[in-house]
Amino acid sequence: MPEKFLTYKGKPFVRSGNIIYYGDMADDYVVMLQVLATDQVEGETIATKVAMQLMRTAEDVAAKDRVLKTSVKPGLYEAMDLASVWLTRALENPE
Repeated sequence: MPEKFLTYKGKPFVRSGNIIYYGDMADDYVVMLQVLATDQVEGETIATKVAMQLMRTAEDVAAKDRVLKTSVKPGLYEAMDLASVWLTRALENPE
């Protein structure tokens, strides 16, 4: 039975600790999000600083050349929203 992943705007995302990978690893690009800071709001832990990287998934590309874009956002919603735009554009218009 295939493993089910959570999705955001039709793309899978997988979390491991403070790292979230957004997109399908079988595609040419994914976005890596890293939660850098959190805060407690009404008993819930909320991300307050998220670093993002649009990355190539090709293993034949040198590690230093895989990262195409970077940004830091003040929350997970803002980061996921921008990640969706980056990923959609990259997959529609590959370099």
